[in-house]
Amino acid sequence: MLACALCTSVLAAPLGTNTRTVLPAQIQQIVSVDYRILRNSSSGMALKNRVLPDNLKSFETSLKGIGVNPDTDVEQLTFVSYRTAKGTLRSFGVASGQFEPKKVVARFKLKKLKSEKYHDSDVWPASGNFMMTFLDDNTMLFGEMNAVKDGLDVRNGDVRGVASTPEMLQLVAEAESGPVWSVLDQLGTQNMLHSALGEASALADYDTVKKRLLGSLYTLDLQHGVDFGLNVQTSDSFTAGTLSALMKAGILYKRAAGTAIEKSAMDSMEVNSDGGRLVVKFKADDSKFQALLKSDLFQAVSH
Repeated sequence: MLACALCTSVLAAPLGTNTRTVLPAQIQQIVSVDYRILRNSSSGMALKNRVLPDNLKSFETSLKGIGVNPDTDVEQLTFVSYRTAKGTLRSFGVASGQFEPKKVVARFKLKKLKSEKYHDSDVWPASGNFMMTFLDDNTMLFGEMNAVKDGLDVRNGDVRGVASTPEMLQLVAEAESGPVWSVLDQLGTQNMLHSALGEASALADYDTVKKRLLGSLYTLDLQHGVDFGLNVQTSDSFTAGTLSALMKAGILYKRAAGTAIEKSAMDSMEVNSDGGRLVVKFKADDSKFQALLKSDLFQAVSH
């Protein structure tokens, strides 16, 4: 599930004000990464190196191309995936840190690159298919051109933003105090649990309950080993109880068929239901977690 959490998109403080201004209403997932926490955690770096998503790799490469060092200059990175009015899935990122915009723009001009004006923003070509613009001196919006324009349209008030979806805002408010966090809408939650449950998702019970999933959030604290918590919001206590039973069945299967490392990981996981919510907790020290990263179980889930 930790692998699914990072791979379904991507460690972090609350969202900055300027980040919130570009978030569309039809969000599927927000994943926030606190690079300061990541750099100071051996487990965080091991997780990042093991399952670094392609979009994060591409962004880091793009940043280096404009003279920004992601290992020292980036403080917070937020990935957003959302649906357009036509149902297409798009994504963009927002990075916060010490960027020195005047120097970045000077490098663009030195390379004879030209910006495109969109609303009040100068949008510059970065490496690959990425475009970027500064929301303020410490906040950068990046992604493919259509995605960057979508974010700027929200900022300009031309399309609805996340402020019009109280359900998503509530999930964000619950999650963003954690050093690592993500929120998912209904469809994103269905996909995440389908991957996390593995063989157990093939049971008829899951097809029955997945339509009653409303959203989810997870937090990951890497400051003292690994402390992972997942909360899945459902329509009723019966659905939460059924999901809990399915998850426990999957754990029993892995305890019986897994390696010694995998069995130890299952022993570190707690699954319960609390009213209309499924609650999953996993806690391990750095050595146990890093051993789990090398297991067949982790490889199967993360791919």
